[in-house]
Amino acid sequence: MQFILTGFTHDMGFRVFAFEGVKEDRTRAEYTVRADLVLVRKYGIRVQELPLLCRALLDKCGDWEEKRAFLFSEDEMQLRARDSALARATAALRRTARRPPGANLGPAWHAPKI
Repeated sequence: MQFILTGFTHDMGFRVFAFEGVKEDRTRAEYTVRADLVLVRKYGIRVQELPLLCRALLDKCGDWEEKRAFLFSEDEMQLRARDSALARATAALRRTARRPPGANLGPAWHAPKI
């Protein structure tokens, strides 16, 4: 099933994302995913990332026939925060592993003064 974000609303501290699920036979159904904004801030998740994270949750769930409303749980947020911290640490290690720039690097690329 493919999920298309159709919008979002606010509901008492939650951001509720609406998705339209499109099956292979082109039938459609509405789904919602709720995300607690307090927990989002607590785990350092950017609000801009929420639509993709909620869609990934729908992709992972698989019980679409029975259930139409989902919750982006605190456990999912902890997992996301842990993965983000690991990615940042890995990126920091890559940056420090590079050779330091030479002392004349700045002036080397400037055009000669005439």
